[in-house]
Amino acid sequence: MRLGILGGTFNPIHFGHLRAAEEARERGNLDKVIFMPSGNPPLKIVDLIDASHRYAMARLATASNVNFVVSDLEIRQIEKSYTVNTIQRLCEIYLGDELFFILGIDAFLDIPNWWQPDVLTGMVDFILVTRPGFDLMDVLKSPYINKGKGSKVNPVRSDASNGVKGQGEEMRLLSGRKALVLQMTPMGISSTEIRRLLREGKSIKYLLPDKVEEYIYQHNLYHP
Repeated sequence: MRLGILGGTFNPIHFGHLRAAEEARERGNLDKVIFMPSGNPPLKIVDLIDASHRYAMARLATASNVNFVVSDLEIRQIEKSYTVNTIQRLCEIYLGDELFFILGIDAFLDIPNWWQPDVLTGMVDFILVTRPGFDLMDVLKSPYINKGKGSKVNPVRSDASNGVKGQGEEMRLLSGRKALVLQMTPMGISSTEIRRLLREGKSIKYLLPDKVEEYIYQHNLYHP
């Protein structure tokens, strides 16, 4: 199978995460997308709630989509959750399947600051998605993109018949791996903004699934 891996704190998960996963699945011809809530991130994150809550919300948010799976691989770990270790473990679990690491362009540009980035960029192919403030070609700022002659493999055009908007580019990494860079439907939703609204006692309706909203209020999450 062709499996996408979408990691993140999901603090909380929202419609921006879900739409990005769905577009990456459809346009990357993926069979499933695996949501991977982070367990113990290497860097301290402000307002990060317990992993069990973030995992539960991800399960609620994805329950209606048979092509989405939520993994508890990282949240079961006590040690720091380094992405390179998670990807290595997934390669062992899904031996024989094709894995694609789904990542925002902003996060991909930050990979040089991650643990063992040279190893990570050689392990799997990538599906890179645009984020607010970032364009398709911003990916060329990465030191891991092969900018030499012939590095751009294929322009990926939209198909009006299936309602997919935008276009993309398939590029080569220096490791020989591929990166499919996709222009996504713009959705200016962020977990940071949702947490701010909750702290201020304001509505978060229509920013995330109803069941996630209910869970947040039921467990009194993100309130001062």
